[in-house]
Amino acid sequence: MSAAGAITQADVPRRFDAAELAAPAAVDGLQRTALWTGIAGLVVCAIGGALAPDYFFRSWLVGWVYWVGISVGSLAIMMLHHMTRGAWGLVIRRVLEAAARTLPFLLLLAIPLAFGMDRLYIWARPAAVAHDALLKAKHVYLNVPFFFERLAFYLAVWSLFAFVLSRLSWRQDEQGDPRLTRRMQLLAGPGIVVYGLTATLAAVDWLMSIEPHWFSTIYGVYLIGSQGLSALAFLVIFALWLARRPPMDTVIHPGHFHDWGKLLLAFTMLWAYFNFSQFLIIWSGNLPEEISWYLHRIRGGWGAVALALVVFHFAMPFALLLSRDLKRHASRLVGVAILMAIMRIVDLFWQVEPGYVGETGTQNPAFWWMYLAAPVAIGGLWLAWFLRELKRKPLLPIHDPYLAEAVALE
Repeated sequence: MSAAGAITQADVPRRFDAAELAAPAAVDGLQRTALWTGIAGLVVCAIGGALAPDYFFRSWLVGWVYWVGISVGSLAIMMLHHMTRGAWGLVIRRVLEAAARTLPFLLLLAIPLAFGMDRLYIWARPAAVAHDALLKAKHVYLNVPFFFERLAFYLAVWSLFAFVLSRLSWRQDEQGDPRLTRRMQLLAGPGIVVYGLTATLAAVDWLMSIEPHWFSTIYGVYLIGSQGLSALAFLVIFALWLARRPPMDTVIHPGHFHDWGKLLLAFTMLWAYFNFSQFLIIWSGNLPEEISWYLHRIRGGWGAVALALVVFHFAMPFALLLSRDLKRHASRLVGVAILMAIMRIVDLFWQVEPGYVGETGTQNPAFWWMYLAAPVAIGGLWLAWFLRELKRKPLLPIHDPYLAEAVALE
């Protein structure tokens, strides 16, 4: 180390040895707990599916989209980090890489949706399409085989970027070649563009097409902002778990949490901006084919849910995250992140469930508990797979040329 006590790049190999940067032993216990939680959740979902299959498929869709958002949001944040080279992303890059590499597993978890397409989407019901001119016109795009082909394509493209970037990062660990940093940056640029396009199409397929007569040109951007927010909330929560255990307890500092808190604030504001922009444009236009989406979501008890989103998804986190002290205090910041993670599920619930207003026999609040059971089931299995990926490599990219700057952040 230098005379001033600062860490230089030459000091990094002496301070950080790959063998000493393995995931903490507590990961194994957490992985087992997550796996058993996921299995128990699957049992509960199976019971719920037998009692109310409509609610099973809707809740599974919500849970699946939620965890896909964390995975692909982690990929997007990782590519953003490669483009900007900020210290905020380097110390947590392995977490982002492991989360992004769960995308193939999420393709497997999409299989239950195939058995309930006619319950989820009106355009998947031949009788409904036959009597609706608009659905007939959209049938070339909105049909079940093409839906799953596109779903597999989105996850395959995202997985390709996740695995290629991960392998370049691993190769740098082995070879110490600083030029690989530039290669990752060159790949991340077009990757962000491809992600934006595919995520927009995914938003149309998975959520907007629940009500195929409604449309919004900003809806895809909303999903992109939501995925980034979900991934950041998970990142902050898991970073605190790592920061309390060696070897990362000497690496992650308040300065890193401060940066993550600023990103969380930025994405909270983006989420609010996208949502309010959509609401303002549609409400001021007052067109029957557009405004019905909001009418379903503000009438009756849904208005209270919408108000809760305004207060707990935006106003409260926004006010709290303005505080520099809170952002540097890991436990307090994690409290905000946990609130945000919960409200992300509430937001998806608010988007999905009112879309079935008016369908005979499908509105039964007694089964809304499944909207919690399905995310827990999928989340337990996802977390177990994520930890499996995390254990594959050291927790820090020890030969990254910017690592000294990143770990020196206080």
